[in-house]
Amino acid sequence: MTQIPFDNSYHRELEGLYLSVVPTRVSAPRMIKFNERLAVELGLDVDALRNNAALFSGNDLALGSQPLAMAYAGHQFGNFVPQLGDGRAILLGEVIDIKGKRRDIQLKGAGPTPFSRRGDGRAALGPVLREYLVSEAMYALGIPATRALAVVLTGDMVYRQPPAPGAVFTRVAASHIRVGTFQFFAARGDIGALKRLADYVIERHYPSSNQAKRPYLALFEAILEAQASLIARWMSVGFIHGVMNTDNMAVSGETIDFGPCAFMDSYDPGKVFSSIDEHGRYAFSNQPLVAQWNLARLAETLLPLIDEDAEVAVGLVTSLLETFSERFEGHWLEAYRRKLGLTIAEDGDKALIDKLLNLMYKNAVDFPIGFRNLSESDAKVREMFIDHQAFDVWQDEWKARLALEPTSTGERAEIMRLANPVIIPRNHRIEEVIAAALLGNYEPFHRLSAALERPFDDLPEFADYQKPPLTSELVTQTFCGT
Repeated sequence: MTQIPFDNSYHRELEGLYLSVVPTRVSAPRMIKFNERLAVELGLDVDALRNNAALFSGNDLALGSQPLAMAYAGHQFGNFVPQLGDGRAILLGEVIDIKGKRRDIQLKGAGPTPFSRRGDGRAALGPVLREYLVSEAMYALGIPATRALAVVLTGDMVYRQPPAPGAVFTRVAASHIRVGTFQFFAARGDIGALKRLADYVIERHYPSSNQAKRPYLALFEAILEAQASLIARWMSVGFIHGVMNTDNMAVSGETIDFGPCAFMDSYDPGKVFSSIDEHGRYAFSNQPLVAQWNLARLAETLLPLIDEDAEVAVGLVTSLLETFSERFEGHWLEAYRRKLGLTIAEDGDKALIDKLLNLMYKNAVDFPIGFRNLSESDAKVREMFIDHQAFDVWQDEWKARLALEPTSTGERAEIMRLANPVIIPRNHRIEEVIAAALLGNYEPFHRLSAALERPFDDLPEFADYQKPPLTSELVTQTFCGT
């Protein structure tokens, strides 16, 4: 039996907050991708795991694994569902990585659980490949996200529209605890479980909160700050999550659940890709507003822990919630200043950034290429704008602002290069990968995966990934794949 050095604190300390469950066997597991660099980071035996499709399909269990399905609830598109839970995900256990950080290892698509709600608990190949590519791309972009350890083909079909090959995805996370996890126990009035969960999150993610006069209020503030930073980083690379339900918001501050997610091509603040987001609730520009709304739902669950007097507790969390916009804007300005090569803060910076984004929208400028060209060539970026005169006016303002900077031209160019990726997981490229994989060709997947490891490097062998889609290649909708 394979050994993985599991240390399963969630199973050990939070009995009653999960249900034990064993993965369901598949017929012919085959390893498609194993992330050796992540395995090393986790302190795992790469040689023993590299081709271990049986383990990463759920057919075999590693020694020390205590598989479980986590309970959680959630607001889905604003509507509260009191019981969701891991319907197709099974937490195998936790490991302590080489830096001393606790990490979850979880299988997605490993069969039904008590939370499956009549589902089959399986995953289709396409969404699994999408999650692998996007989660690893986010990591390479420097954005907190769950990670991808392995993709295994099951040898079985899953019955969606249309039927597709089944696959199992191995996800690694700081933890899989969500806003919805707190909501599950709050909805049941189980204050004891809430307190155990909150204490566990403090110990695992935000131990400094224990030093505060009100530890649970400090916990809420830490989560709020982490989310303000995370959403600002998303928006600096044009990322649209697509389903920012409360059960898809991790309290650790990592991006989690890459379903109908997408990256913008041409800049559009109202852009929506998710096929199920019919009213644009989770549009690009709405993401900070939704994050604040989700955090308000988390705050509601913590009220009885923060103060016995509900009115006092409400006042305390409301005061913190009201700081979210300012915190988000601070992180957003920091990210966009770097994209423009700015290292010091000036009062007019937001207006300068907003003016550029408005010009990009009106001129349908490709978001990643527009910013990348800005860091490399005045002429190249100017030609991307239909209204040259308007761009020239903005550029003069930008250059006047750059004159206030203490950095050299070379230093500024490097700051901008590291803030403006040349390669992102564009939607049409992901669709190409999935189409090829469904025909049994995984070479496009491996090639795109390699390119996304170095998003800021201008590499000739990946020059085709730097190009925007042709009109015929545009992807206008993405799908959950559950």
